Order: sequence, then structure tokens, then C-alpha cells
Amino acid sequence: MGLPDIDSDGLMQRQIQELVEIGVALSSELNLDVLLEKALYSARRLTRANAGTLYIYENDTLVFKILHNEQLGVYQGGTTGTEVSLPPVSMNPLNVSARAALEKKTFRIADVYDSREFDFSGPRIYDKETGYRSQSMLVVPMLNHKQEVLGVLQLINAQDPETGAVVEFSDEAVGLTQAFASQAGVAISNASLIKETQNLLDAVITVLATSIDQKSPYTGNHVQRVAEFNQYIAEVINNKTDGPFADVHFPPEELETIRMAGWLHDVGKVTTPEWIMDKATKLQEVFDRIALIEQRFATIARGVENRALTQKIELIQSGAAPEALQAIDEKTKTELQALEDDLAFIRGCNSPREFLPDDRVERLRAIAAQTYEWNGQTLPRLTESELENLSVRKGSLTDTQFNIMRRHVVLTRRLLRQVPFPKRLENVPLYASHHHEKLNGRGYPDGLTAEDLPLPSRILAVADIYEALSAKDRPYKKAFSKEKMLEILTAAANHGEIDADIARLLVEDKIHEDFERDYSKKANRSSGGSLTV
Repeated sequence: MGLPDIDSDGLMQRQIQELVEIGVALSSELNLDVLLEKALYSARRLTRANAGTLYIYENDTLVFKILHNEQLGVYQGGTTGTEVSLPPVSMNPLNVSARAALEKKTFRIADVYDSREFDFSGPRIYDKETGYRSQSMLVVPMLNHKQEVLGVLQLINAQDPETGAVVEFSDEAVGLTQAFASQAGVAISNASLIKETQNLLDAVITVLATSIDQKSPYTGNHVQRVAEFNQYIAEVINNKTDGPFADVHFPPEELETIRMAGWLHDVGKVTTPEWIMDKATKLQEVFDRIALIEQRFATIARGVENRALTQKIELIQSGAAPEALQAIDEKTKTELQALEDDLAFIRGCNSPREFLPDDRVERLRAIAAQTYEWNGQTLPRLTESELENLSVRKGSLTDTQFNIMRRHVVLTRRLLRQVPFPKRLENVPLYASHHHEKLNGRGYPDGLTAEDLPLPSRILAVADIYEALSAKDRPYKKAFSKEKMLEILTAAANHGEIDADIARLLVEDKIHEDFERDYSKKANRSSGGSLTV
């Protein structure tokens, strides 16, 4: 980070040109750490300062953000990866940086050791510890468009361009630095505003995603886990230097798009009824209708018993033999046992955890074909709706209910297309609405094929499937072992449903294990051991 030589000829003209170029560069920089680092380096370059510090005004203190000392080879803060270790500066007017901020005034000191106006014990201690010699100093406040203090630029030891000797900061240097500080202040204000806006957007998105998760006691953290694993896969792919992803390099804005699409992929579920999302049994709607069937079968059983009692009374009154009464008892026992067997069978079919074969469906139809009498009406033992729901072969949803669930993807796309995403995030609705598409064209809602599905869409689809398979709290499916989960992913890849190269990152590279370890650590650090966003 050494400063380039600048000849004295045409110095002012070149400095002004540099000031313009620096202003343009600063105005285009959105990363605050990079911006602050550029600001200090540019200020040093304009004034040929050997060292300098940039403070940001936070919580009534000046916080060290960037520290440069070219002579000592010290560069801290910003993108260096080394935090500035010095404590914040209190707003004591005896400190020159604090006074500059308090009075919004520029201060130029020829030699800090000769100054009686300010307390320079701090620089003297620093010099003693490092062997450096602080001498000339220029301190300029950075203000935003409202003339509010954002921070302070402190430049140390201006160097003569001819000899390299330390000299006082010139009038030209003061003017240039003040002009630059004004530009930097506006740029920092803009970058901070953009950062705050981004933070606000992220907060709204995570709150919305969390609210979707909390609609169901069984799918809590589904969106969060999908979003984080989606981003994790993308970063793994981005860092690959061999294999099919060796040439894949997502720019930062694409990684941001992928991240946001993960958080928003299920936003359409805001209109999906909770009982469909949570359908733990085939008969469940607002409540599990197995209770109605149990009540109905109890009524049928009472009818069988009452009919038998009536018949026995009639036989007794007619003087029938005991054998006739015993026959009625045996018939009643057989009918009641058949009712109990049918009810137990129905209870078993109500569970979505096992595949329902043809013979079980036929038995359900046979039960539904039987009738009973109630208040002078002849009624089926199972209604059409109950038979339809119980006959679901796999899972708990009928075709109609599954289509309702599917509509969340269409609504996700519709809702997100109404959001005025900036150009760099314009593909968020696209990626988010692809998470149930399959490469073989058998997904939904549009039945897209591999040619239509970009890599970020494929990543999100795998992340969504992985989360569904790895979840242990879904009432409508069994918990899968790791081996079974990977077997299912491999089968999906072999059938052309998901990207085989992405699937291999789980099956062969075991990246999900690293993700789960990181996720668990994050969960343990959260309040109460539960993961928050």
C-alpha cells in the first residue's frame, strides 16, 4: 500500500484530477469496509501522508476502523483481516480527532510534540512502543449531506515529494483533503444507507420466512434450513477447483440472489391451509376424521347389540329353545368382531407412513359398500370423501389437496414478481419458483426440463429435497436413516429428477455432514438451544 511518487510539476492539476477520479471510485463502491479503506488510502495519496487513521462516529465515540502506517508496514482494518486493536476515542475536546468531530472543524498541526492545545499523549505512547515519530498532522471531519458527523480522517507525517522529509501539511493539502472528506462523507453515507436498506430487507425476508415456518409445528425451521443449505451448496460449488464445477464461479451478486431465493422459496405457503401443510393422517382436515368413523362404528355396534337383544326377547316370548338364543349370541359376537377388525384396518390405512397396495384399497371399498341404518336412513359405513382420503396410496394428500399444496409455488412466483428487485437480484423469483421442477420434465408447476433449469435452480431443488428427507419431525413420513436418504437422492439423480453432479456432493463428498455440524453449532449458540434468525 505504498504511495506512488508524484512530481511537483503540474502537481495541483494532477491532484485535482485524482480527486475527481477518487470521487468517482468512491461513489461506485458499496462495500463499506472497502470504501473506508479506499478513503484513507486516497487521502494519504493526495497529501503524501506516511500514516493515517480513519474513525467512524458510533455511540458518542470515535471508533478506529482503518489504520495505516507505511513506515512500520502496519495496515489494519478494512479488508486486511486484522482488526484495529486500539480502543475507541472518547469525545474529549482535548483529543484533536474528537474536537474536529465536535466542532466540525479541520485542524492542522506542524509538530504534535510542540502542541499545547491538544493532548497528544496517545501518539507519544504509540511512538515510544513502535519507534515511530509522529510529527505533522491533519485532522478533517467527514460530514454527510445533512452536515452530520460520520467520522474523522486523521493524516500523519506529510512527506516532501522531493526529499521524502516530513513536512507540515500544505494549504493545498488541507483544501484537497477537505474536498475529499466531503466526497468521502457522502459516499460513506450512501453506502451506509444501502447497507441499512439491505439489512432491513434481509430482516423482513427472514421474519417472513420464519412466519411461514411457524405456520406448522412440524416444519419449523424448514425454510431456514433449506435457505442455509442452499447457500452452503452454492459456496461449495463456487470453491471447487476440480470436477464438473471447476469452472463455476458465481459473482457476489449471484450468490446473493441464490441466498435470497432460498429464503423466499416457500413464501407462497402463506395461503396454504395449515391442515394441508400439517396433514399427519389421511383423514385429517381441521381435525382427524377417524374420530367420526370410530363414533359411527360404535353406533353400528350398538345397533347390532340392540337388534340382537330385540330378537332374543321375541324368541323368549315365543318359547324358543336355548339353542336359538345361543345362535343369536354367536352371530352378534361375529358381527361385532368384524366391526372391530374393520375399524382397526381403517385406523391402519389412515397412517400415511406405509404404501397402500391394491388389496387394501379393495377392502376399503368393500367396507364403504356396506351400510347401516340411522334415523330411518340407510347410510354407507364410509363416505365418499373418507374413502377417497383413505385410499391415497402414498403420503396423506389426495390429488385435490396435493394440487392445493402445489399452488404455493405458483403463488411464490406471482408474489415475488411483484417485488421490484434491483437488477442484480432480478432472478430471485425465477430460482425460487423452480424448487419443485425436475430435470426430466416431471416436476411442477411448469414441467420444465434440464435445458430450462439453471444451476442455482438445481441447487435449491436439491436443498429442498434434502431437508424434507433429513427431517425427523414430519408426521406424514418415516424418519429416514442417512443411508436411506442418500439412496433416495441417488435414485432421484438416476431417474433424471435432480442434478446428478450436485447429488454426488452429498453422496460422495458428504458435504451435508459438514453442514449439519455447522448448523448444530449455530443452534447451540442460540438462545435456549433453538436456532433463531
